[in-house]
Amino acid sequence: MHSPLDALLARQPIMVLDGALATELERRGADLVDPLWSAKYLVEQPELIRRVHWEYFNAGADVATTATYQATFEGFARRGFDVAAAADLMRGAVTLAIEARDDFWALPGNRKGRLRPLVAASIGPYGAFLADGSEYRGRYGLSESELKAFHRPRLKVLAEAGADLLAFETIPCLGEALVLAELLTEFPSLCAWMSFSCQDGSRNCEGQLVAECAVALQPFTQIAALGVNCTRPEHIASLLRLMGARTDKPLLAYPNSGERYDAVAKTWLGSAEGFAAQSRSWYEAGARLIGGCCRTTPGDIALLRASYCR
Repeated sequence: MHSPLDALLARQPIMVLDGALATELERRGADLVDPLWSAKYLVEQPELIRRVHWEYFNAGADVATTATYQATFEGFARRGFDVAAAADLMRGAVTLAIEARDDFWALPGNRKGRLRPLVAASIGPYGAFLADGSEYRGRYGLSESELKAFHRPRLKVLAEAGADLLAFETIPCLGEALVLAELLTEFPSLCAWMSFSCQDGSRNCEGQLVAECAVALQPFTQIAALGVNCTRPEHIASLLRLMGARTDKPLLAYPNSGERYDAVAKTWLGSAEGFAAQSRSWYEAGARLIGGCCRTTPGDIALLRASYCR
């Protein structure tokens, strides 16, 4: 099927994705120690989310990924929001990104040499709702029907909220990826990218080989791109080469900055230097959609844009 990614990829060597949302909010003073994570600010300070989206567009991002990664009916219910209110918050997250995009695009100077950016509605894994790190383990112990029952209601809301596409991201296992791909067929006019979290240079977080994941997802025409996010940068090139050998879908990569999170000390360790320079190996391995995940910033995205889109 025709994808909204096609026009951008036909005009540029890469599609520039945005960077981290949650850690960027934290960098600006947000307190996200909460099971809702960045979705907490859909309630408390939505304007800050809109501002971060705008700054990523200004840095050169061709897409904004909405603040719905950890937004679920079950998660909002724990905070006292009924179904209608939770759905409104999810739709509102998409609206924030659309408004930021439209405000950015309304300035004539921002259109020079660019195509109109897109909005991707983020759908995180079941493990993100658990808020216990399960998106980096998988093995939920749920049946396929239970996973479908969890994902279907919010997928429906986000599919109808006005985003250009969906972003299935930080998916730790093939089983959940297949559930999401099958649910997507219930919305035949919509496409999505599928992005796995991975533990090393060949396997997703649950342990399946990414090459086998690529084969399993190849028949799903609504999956418009396939790749890896929220994974250490040094694993990305190997993962992309393995996927690229088994699929003809465009490949995407938006790894973490390279820093490591110490869950005990609750601090980040290591260096994030050279993020844009590292991306050259991802491009050479086949990535055509490139951005950042945790701890990457608008500055990193600006360097990516300058590196590839002149």
